[in-house]
Amino acid sequence: MTIPDQPSVKTSPTRPDILAMPDWLRRPIGKASELSTVQKVIKQRQIHTICEEGRCPNRGECYANQTATFLLMGPTCTRSCAFCQVDKGHSPMPLDEAEPTKVAESVALLKLRYVVLTAVARDDLADGGAGWFVKTMAAIRARNPLTQIEVLTPDFWSGVAAAAQQKQRVAVVTQAQPACFNHNVETVKRLQGPVRRGAQYERSLNVLRYVKAIDPAMPTKSGLMVGHGETRAELIEAMQDLRAVRCDRLTLGQYMRPSLAHLPVQKYWTPAEFDQLGDIARELGFAHVRSGPLVRSSYHAGEEP
Repeated sequence: MTIPDQPSVKTSPTRPDILAMPDWLRRPIGKASELSTVQKVIKQRQIHTICEEGRCPNRGECYANQTATFLLMGPTCTRSCAFCQVDKGHSPMPLDEAEPTKVAESVALLKLRYVVLTAVARDDLADGGAGWFVKTMAAIRARNPLTQIEVLTPDFWSGVAAAAQQKQRVAVVTQAQPACFNHNVETVKRLQGPVRRGAQYERSLNVLRYVKAIDPAMPTKSGLMVGHGETRAELIEAMQDLRAVRCDRLTLGQYMRPSLAHLPVQKYWTPAEFDQLGDIARELGFAHVRSGPLVRSSYHAGEEP
């Protein structure tokens, strides 16, 4: 399938070096009551969600559908990815030993049916944070046995860790039996360096490869952002690479620049182009695909098979 070239996108009248955001990326933030309820519970317990830290455009919709993505181990990342809004550039805080309990309480109070647990990279921890995922999953299940839990993990590579250690950390989380194991490659192979500083394409593919080696029945998932200057052929190649490690599910969404300190958007892909990319992904064999400008890693996660 071919994807036609995108119509030209106008630049900002005040900053000609910046692409103006198209109308299809603008949407209501959601009902104030739904947002304030979640925000109150989160702030009272001094925990974090990537929905808030990343200012996700879908958070109102997800909260209304009784789903949320909790950001474990604090809001400060030990990596320095050039696209991400999460705090970085200084030492993270020590782990809050009560965090798993606080997350479990929040799940109960908000009556969440499906929860995604994610985390910043914590290269400072001996196991990269793998055990913390398991501890939090156990706390949620003890209080909310019917809530399904998806994990969206970092690559568990701490610089000095050999591949065997990375695999062992992935195994710790996989053996805790999440509903789905998600790890994002984020962008195409050529752009990994400038976009994902501190990460590597093959390391990310290995996370998904290890999950399937440990538990072939475990659903795996990954995500790609578009708008960094990738080509259609490169996106298809990345999808093929994901299928080669038996990745089952895929999300495709538009990169939206958080600030002038982050990488500029090179292109806004149109909704029609996203539809066509989604069709290609399905043709390649992905069992479940979410493809659209505002799609993010956890978008409608609870609706997946």
